[in-house]
Amino acid sequence: MTFSNRAGATRASGMATLAGAIALAASGVLWAQADTGVSIDPNVFNMYLESRIQKPADQATAEETAVVRDELTDIYLLSEVPRAQVLKQSPRIQAQIELQTRAMLAQAVATDFVTSNPATDEEMRALYDEQIKLAPPMEFKARHILVETQGEAQALVTELEGGADFAELATAKSTGPSASSGGDLGWFPPDRMVPEFSTAVQALDNGGFTKTPVQTQFGWHVILREDSRESAPPPYDSVADVLKQQVENKKLRDYMSGLRKIAPE
Repeated sequence: MTFSNRAGATRASGMATLAGAIALAASGVLWAQADTGVSIDPNVFNMYLESRIQKPADQATAEETAVVRDELTDIYLLSEVPRAQVLKQSPRIQAQIELQTRAMLAQAVATDFVTSNPATDEEMRALYDEQIKLAPPMEFKARHILVETQGEAQALVTELEGGADFAELATAKSTGPSASSGGDLGWFPPDRMVPEFSTAVQALDNGGFTKTPVQTQFGWHVILREDSRESAPPPYDSVADVLKQQVENKKLRDYMSGLRKIAPE
């Protein structure tokens, strides 16, 4: 059973970074400047420091603080030369400044919305029950041998029908990444595999293998279904964090949909 976290991208943290400044620092364009007299706002300094060291400013070492001070000094110096004022009039630079400003504001509003509208236990449990109902009722344990052509796969079927060991054949002949483990795919729900493979596994009995090779986008498969079992849902507590984010992402998407509806034409 899978509790997906695909919607996490909705609140991408990159919107809140000082991307341009960090890119300059990482590129090697900046170098240390001493005794420049540049005055840097403490809030700006701490924000840039935290973005560079990825931890709270009060946890920075003296060396980290000194390096960041030099980098930020260079940023200030470069941004205040006369040429910077000319470049600032460029439509492209103005667009980049506008985009960065709006992106940071949008991230701040999104974060504030989620903080003000947290997922409740009721909402999380309702989503949990909904996902359990949609989960595949069975899981399967299987092995497979993957080859490039139908003829190769059919030859393997013939060998298996003659008593060859499936795991040994998989180790010797399979081109898939599971070859080193005898084609073992472990336990999986049907929806984890491509449809053709999943359909074939479900049609087999435990201990049976496909007499007709199965073609997928990866090549031709001979599949052995070793075992099957009822799918057990994960405990609620083990997926609570994922459920919380899913609920909050859904609230944020709904909020965004409402904004789109009232936006001027």
